[in-house]
Amino acid sequence: MTARQYFGTDGIRGTVGKPPITPDFVLRLAHAVGRVLKKTEARPTVLIGKDTRISGYMLESALESGFNSAGVNVVLLGPLPTPGVAYLTRAQRASLGVVISASHNPFADNGIKFFSAQGTKLSDEWELAVEAALAEPPVWADSAALGRARRLDDAAGRYIEFCKSTFPADLSLRGLKLVVDAAHGAAYHVAPNVFHELGADVVSIGVQPDGLNINKGVGATHPQALIEAVKARGADYGIALDGDADRLQLVDAQGRLYNGDELLWLMAADRMAQGRKPEGVVGTLMTNKAVEMAFKAAGVEFVRAKVGDRYVLEELGKRGWLLGGEGSGHLLALDRHTTGDGLVSALQVLQACVRSGRTVAQLLEGVELFPQTLINVRLKDGQDWQSNCALAEESERAEIELGDSGRVLIRASGTEPLLRVMVEARDAQQAEACARRIAATLG
Repeated sequence: MTARQYFGTDGIRGTVGKPPITPDFVLRLAHAVGRVLKKTEARPTVLIGKDTRISGYMLESALESGFNSAGVNVVLLGPLPTPGVAYLTRAQRASLGVVISASHNPFADNGIKFFSAQGTKLSDEWELAVEAALAEPPVWADSAALGRARRLDDAAGRYIEFCKSTFPADLSLRGLKLVVDAAHGAAYHVAPNVFHELGADVVSIGVQPDGLNINKGVGATHPQALIEAVKARGADYGIALDGDADRLQLVDAQGRLYNGDELLWLMAADRMAQGRKPEGVVGTLMTNKAVEMAFKAAGVEFVRAKVGDRYVLEELGKRGWLLGGEGSGHLLALDRHTTGDGLVSALQVLQACVRSGRTVAQLLEGVELFPQTLINVRLKDGQDWQSNCALAEESERAEIELGDSGRVLIRASGTEPLLRVMVEARDAQQAEACARRIAATLG
């Protein structure tokens, strides 16, 4: 397949003010996307949502101009979680959804990602078609054919109702005290309302965005703020989202943090308890082996995809399965939403607790994560790790030593000249010793 120049694994992302995250490029990008849309639709309509970064205003204006110049109508949603844009694209029968966000990155970064009319990620072929259109000179629509723009004033309210609809009508969150951390991001005006309207007593943190503080010391990437707030306020649970609210981290009353691997198992176990055993579940190369073993013991097929929710989604689509996710907290429940959604995932976990009358810790009894040691080894220019015999031999030796009680994973970083050496074992010291021996072969 032709290499993509601009699109990465999740749209186009970078530092604001440096190519490609500049207003002139983003205008050209929207124009090119508009031209691709017009090949199959006479008058497309595109929804645009954003997170709370200060650069969102500038990039939103550039996108609006670019789409309008190609004869595409625009509906502005304002600040809204990424999964909210995916939902409204489908609900509004729009041609495309666009999100201005750099997710969990600091405020100086931003990005553009797209959703299909069905609220799903778009194909590599579509991205290549857009890149081809970018290489062509613009074809400005004449005045009578220009697109229009309007604002959807109740976008947040519609998305709140959607999130609530994924929670069983016969259950309630009454009696639960929750701390909700929105990372000063896109869910700041949405997340507290979802849980409050389902009956919970809600304490909110990370809900005062100023354009510069998104993900700063709060949210899914900095869970310590949530842990401290849960303990200080005597809450039952804490829920942390990232800047665009597609990722979830959960903390219990004791301040214990649960990762996406554990929550994925819990969501599947809840379905099993209701007699709806999943045919299979998709994790990633990094999913903890203890979770894989738990699925195997339950008679549920478990498959590993490459790291990244895009690849988990692809694998689910290929197999016709519904549940998948990764340790970072990107969780997919395709019987609830077309994409990863931190709020919907939190509601899936909380409904399991409410229905069973048990805590998250009790629901996870018997699934104890294996300790993992991850060592990042910086590669020298031109260093060919794949043909390193010492590396291969030491890795094989470790795998034999670990047997069924651990595993070795070696993979190159997609963004830096690093080799990631990960060893997982029931015994933390054994995992660390094996990882260090393997890393040492790289000099």
